[in-house]
Amino acid sequence: MMLTIIGLGCSMIVLAEESNPQVLNLEPSNKNPSKKELQDNLLRLVHVRSLAASCAACHGTNGNSLGNAAKLVGIDKTAFVTKMQAFKSGERAATVMHHHAKGLNPQEITDLAEYFSIQIPHQAVSLSSQKLSEKYAD
Repeated sequence: MMLTIIGLGCSMIVLAEESNPQVLNLEPSNKNPSKKELQDNLLRLVHVRSLAASCAACHGTNGNSLGNAAKLVGIDKTAFVTKMQAFKSGERAATVMHHHAKGLNPQEITDLAEYFSIQIPHQAVSLSSQKLSEKYAD
């Protein structure tokens, strides 16, 4: 998967990935951010993408779950944060989510909420089954 940074604005980083442009809002502390602050925001972006990738095993790529796990794609940011905090505190029962949530700090939870909220849902494609050719064994 190739990730290209196509713009570093004062308040956002724009990505182009597989013709799916995304904007992750990483607000700098002022309107004229330093190069270091922009670099730090870029590192946050890379970090949140790696965290989101670890969610893919259950929740699908970019939160597009095909199984029983909740879809995270396009989720409301506040709802995501609330649920993750409930998993983290043990208030919300889960099989494994409480373990994952406990490993995240508040900024990571907020960044993941932002990341999943901007993802675009993709419809699953069902492939038709194919008959094995009789000549396959030869």
